[in-house]
Amino acid sequence: MDEPSPAPGSRTLWGLGPAPVGLALVVELAAVAAAVAGLFSLPASGGPLLLALGLTALSVVHTELATGIERIRRRASENSYFDLSSVWTFAAALLLPPGLAAVVIVLVYVHLWHRVWSPAGIPLYRHVYTTATVLLAARAAHEVVALAGGLPADPTQPGVVLAVGLAVGSYVLVNTLLVGAVIALSGPRPVLRDLLGRWDDNALEVATLCMGALAAVALASTPALVALVLPPILVLHRAVLVRQLEQEASTDAKTGLLNAAAWQAEALRVVDRARRTGSGAGVLMLDLDHFKTVNDTHGHLAGDDVLAAVAAELRAEVRVHDVVGRFGGEEFVVLLPDLPTGGTGRTELWRVAERLRDRVSRLDVGVATSGGLRTVTGLSVSIGGATVPTDGTTLDQVLTAADASLYEAKAGGRNLVRIAADGHVPSPRRPTA
Repeated sequence: MDEPSPAPGSRTLWGLGPAPVGLALVVELAAVAAAVAGLFSLPASGGPLLLALGLTALSVVHTELATGIERIRRRASENSYFDLSSVWTFAAALLLPPGLAAVVIVLVYVHLWHRVWSPAGIPLYRHVYTTATVLLAARAAHEVVALAGGLPADPTQPGVVLAVGLAVGSYVLVNTLLVGAVIALSGPRPVLRDLLGRWDDNALEVATLCMGALAAVALASTPALVALVLPPILVLHRAVLVRQLEQEASTDAKTGLLNAAAWQAEALRVVDRARRTGSGAGVLMLDLDHFKTVNDTHGHLAGDDVLAAVAAELRAEVRVHDVVGRFGGEEFVVLLPDLPTGGTGRTELWRVAERLRDRVSRLDVGVATSGGLRTVTGLSVSIGGATVPTDGTTLDQVLTAADASLYEAKAGGRNLVRIAADGHVPSPRRPTA
């Protein structure tokens, strides 16, 4: 999995706060206790030890081969590395006694620290916590397979698929809960998507674990076949790279929102679906008032900070599935799927717009200028809105109506909301002197 971005103030362990620090210490102590308990019950035979050395060597080879791909990712993004080492840690959990599996995991993550995380500037405490979660997740997977009698040498035996599937589920569940818990305690307003991870990231993790299961089966029956696992893993690294490049191409660099082309592509799909199903949707166009004054007074870099701050407020206020983009300059656009049709939809669209307008009007942005740190205040935004299908059945029609409404809001004195055909919408509150 990709290491999560550090929260503000979390470059040191104590910057996280007492609750996440306490949880981290409990998880790490539990991982140490589980590993030590496993070490006291190691078998005397040398076979498992050779297997542990082999899995560690395969992980080292995998990391070294993937370094070139990940170097390209680092040039394209701040993300340092996407960790697919669970191929080998999961195989160790299925094949080895818990103590030896713990040794393999620690060795794998020590190597990752020296070759990947430390050069990328990842805080050590985060890497330690990640290692602890993997140790506990691997132990959970091992216990599930042990209850089924262990991984058989013959993969055709009944029940092996079910046992491995349950082991994958337990590994993902334990790891997700432990990572999500510390994220929930580290931030004031945790979002479910941040706690559970994105769907595509979880899918990639499951695919990696499945490759680990296949590696374990190969090692248990025909060890030479494990070499065939490396090419697919490198392909997964390239798939992550391609996905990241696609995201970079669709993202506005200054705000982190969708750029105009990506927003329009997503909006076209939503509007077409609304037309087919007879449902409603809404579009809001927002324009920062007097933004040129910000650039002229504080500089263009400060203006970029203001754009990023406004974008964050817009994203935080709307729903997860609403589509927010930067339309160019100081203009933003928001698409709200699944609105009611008719006057009810216009009223709901107006309420959302008013919340956005009010949120921006209360925003203070700290910016660095040639004269030192300053705070930009007095921001406001004019908003125009239109709905599907009342104001149009195509995206171009709805955008035209929303743009006309935005012009009315600007002409009416700015810091206003205007919704197309809004005769039944409550009168917007005018700005005070």
